[in-house]
Amino acid sequence: SEIAEKTGLAHAAVMRAALSLESKSLIRITERKIRRVTLNDEGRIYAEIGLPERRIANALAEMGGEASLDEALKAASLEKNLWAIAIGWLNRKGWGRIEKRNRRVRLLKKPVEGIDEQLLKLLKRDGTVDLESLDKDLQKAVELLRGRKIVEIHEETQRKLELTEKGWETVKRGIKISREISQITPELIITGKWREVKLRRYNIEAPVAPVWPGKKHPYLKFLDDLKQKLIALGFKEMSGPIVELSFFNCDGLYMPQDHPAREVHDMYFIKDPKYGSLDRYKSFLENVRETHENGWNTGSKGWRYSFSSLEAKRLMLRSQTTAASVRMLISDELEIPGKYFAIARCFRPDVIDKTHLTEFNQVEGIIVGEDLSLKDLLGVLKRFAIEVAGADKVKYRPDYFPFTEPSVELVAYKKGYGWMEFGGSGIFRPEVTLPLGINVPVLAWGLGVDRLFMMKTGIDDIRYLFSHDLNWIRRAEVI
Repeated sequence: SEIAEKTGLAHAAVMRAALSLESKSLIRITERKIRRVTLNDEGRIYAEIGLPERRIANALAEMGGEASLDEALKAASLEKNLWAIAIGWLNRKGWGRIEKRNRRVRLLKKPVEGIDEQLLKLLKRDGTVDLESLDKDLQKAVELLRGRKIVEIHEETQRKLELTEKGWETVKRGIKISREISQITPELIITGKWREVKLRRYNIEAPVAPVWPGKKHPYLKFLDDLKQKLIALGFKEMSGPIVELSFFNCDGLYMPQDHPAREVHDMYFIKDPKYGSLDRYKSFLENVRETHENGWNTGSKGWRYSFSSLEAKRLMLRSQTTAASVRMLISDELEIPGKYFAIARCFRPDVIDKTHLTEFNQVEGIIVGEDLSLKDLLGVLKRFAIEVAGADKVKYRPDYFPFTEPSVELVAYKKGYGWMEFGGSGIFRPEVTLPLGINVPVLAWGLGVDRLFMMKTGIDDIRYLFSHDLNWIRRAEVI
């Protein structure tokens, strides 16, 4: 860049000349990779007004250290999309705690300035810094803020040009400047000036601009391939709405209406309209109601509480694709025996990090038929882990879900990547199947298809799946 400034030549022209001189052993080019840290648009905003957790902590301090969640968020002037982030990091940093029962948030200690906030100040002041020049604490802060999508790291190549011994000798002898061209034109031939010029040698190893042809997004291609693979295995695709009734998302899955997972912090409920209709499913609703209250004809005692039909009509964003399985089991299109799957988007409030998003995809599957056992289910799960995610080995952990017994969690390992949890599975309990009119075993699983793709491709940050980072999208292999 210094040579380009002093000569007035374009950077590309300087590089062409440098590579030509290097090929003649007249200069030596040494390269050094520099990783520069900069704030992105979101980071620049936080550098000005503070991180979300800092803003809510300051608001709580001004309110006496404790307030209702709504009051604290309002006082902090936080946008709705930052609420979960603010509360999550407030808790993670040990600054405060939220009491879910009464929806109050309390400040536990006076927050001191963190190393992440020091880094924000540094970047606000300097604009960019060399990652290697930072101490270990600040480098950890870079990784933390990078994980939160607040800072970015750009790699630069710094090239140093140095005359060789042969180059110095050439300079001392004197350099004769002659016109050099890359191609002969008709004009040069007609005028005879071609005799006065020198043809430039072509360096076939010289770097050229990369060509990025259009292609399908790597993750979308993976989902399409997975869908085709399941269809080839005899599965039929099932579906369900994104805005779902609590009956299908929870009640039909024998999830009690006072279950902690049904609180507002674990599901997104629709504000308006608040309720939907279950008129088409009255008989199933009655069966499910009795099953919850007294066990109905399942042999169970039920949950022993007063079931609310109104709560079952509550509208929400689908939190699990298992809701599609419930819809399939009461559908006239259900075939026994049969195999069904769905790849669909789900929504849950969560702190966004490298392994969690508030929106994510699940691959849901059910197998309905006689003589099915846990062994059959484990075989299906192993096939997913090895053939779809490219895992080297799998583990099955006992787990608990209100709607399956036995219940199994699938965990897989890939060399060079490590262990990753993929999701839950099990055999639907009679309290789920019998009220829906199913009298045969149903194997079920719901796996994080985002995580399957991560292990398959070696990605360690789930946010890349929905990233607008053109550099990653261009270079990622389409499998």
